[in-house]
Amino acid sequence: MSKETSTPRYLCQRCGNCCRWPGDVRITDAEVSRIAAFLGMTEEAFTAGCTRLNANRTGLSIIDKPNGECLFLEGVNVCRIQPVKPAQCSGFPNEWRFPGWRDVCEAVETG
Repeated sequence: MSKETSTPRYLCQRCGNCCRWPGDVRITDAEVSRIAAFLGMTEEAFTAGCTRLNANRTGLSIIDKPNGECLFLEGVNVCRIQPVKPAQCSGFPNEWRFPGWRDVCEAVETG
């Protein structure tokens, strides 16, 4: 008999470390619409002021602040768009991970 193994699941502790990690936070057209509406902006204003072409030039990403953290990270660890944050953000670290993520992420393994 073989023993089944499953991939561990993690519970985000909202440490904000992933929000400070460099790289693209890709957003879909639907996410542009939701975030813009949440912020009370037109999609055009949101796209012009809050996004950039991602590194592989295939879509949009949220721009970084000059220090490299996400534009929407405020204070210690507050996401200004938490209720409508992109799937890339809400899926971390269970849906995807970057190399070295465990060294910076404070998520707790739940099983």
